[in-house]
Amino acid sequence: MSLAMPMAIAAQSTSVGPETIRALEERAFNAWPARQSVLHGGWVFRLSGGFTKRANSVNALASNASFSGVRAAAEALYIRHGLPPVFRISPLAPAAADQELAKAGYTYFDPSLVMATAGLDAAQAHACVKIETTPTAAWLDGFAAANGVAAQNHAVHHSMVHAIALPCAFATLHDGAGRTMGFGLAVLERGAIGLYDIVVDPALRGQGHGSGLVRALLQWGRDVGAGSAYLQVRAVNGVAQRLYAGLGFGEVYQYHYRIPPVKG
Repeated sequence: MSLAMPMAIAAQSTSVGPETIRALEERAFNAWPARQSVLHGGWVFRLSGGFTKRANSVNALASNASFSGVRAAAEALYIRHGLPPVFRISPLAPAAADQELAKAGYTYFDPSLVMATAGLDAAQAHACVKIETTPTAAWLDGFAAANGVAAQNHAVHHSMVHAIALPCAFATLHDGAGRTMGFGLAVLERGAIGLYDIVVDPALRGQGHGSGLVRALLQWGRDVGAGSAYLQVRAVNGVAQRLYAGLGFGEVYQYHYRIPPVKG
């Protein structure tokens, strides 16, 4: 379905219906594919060797999915793979899921926002942003390092990027002398582009580079036929939220994780 919703709706998470949320959730799953996925009664258990929460968590796929038996099944599966059972609670998950997990000692963790635009009015090409449609070895290594991916996880990270089946933009931001200043990834699906892991050198932040990088990716989206964009951002990252709001993004909904209790 289209993401061309009025901004008044995009800014109010309570006004967004489950179909819109499901469409965004599906896009996000496809844009960052897990190495393995197990479907279970309206839920998906995603596994990727423990690398990144979003690719190693339990997620609701439909708003009417029951949570009955899901925790036990997920715990058994993740333990079998030597991983902690992490649950990602979006508005598609029933209230009973969060309640049961809290009662079982699962800790509320990493609240985040999904933000979206109703258009791509902020799109603008940038002379210092190079966009490629296939990832080079240099981009993969630089992107991983800039996002704090440990060297021992580079192989898994790179394989996950290569596994994205949809059209992508792999962006690199340079300064006038050719020095790399930042990276970004955009994925096109069903008329919308998802922005992932937008990062600028910490020493160069606050100078408009992030805005230029995002604008260039939005321009790529416009060029390939997209009419809207979305992204995910941590609730504690107020700086990024203000940046995105200034580019036309509004909050659509929130989600958080539940991580298992620490065993003494």
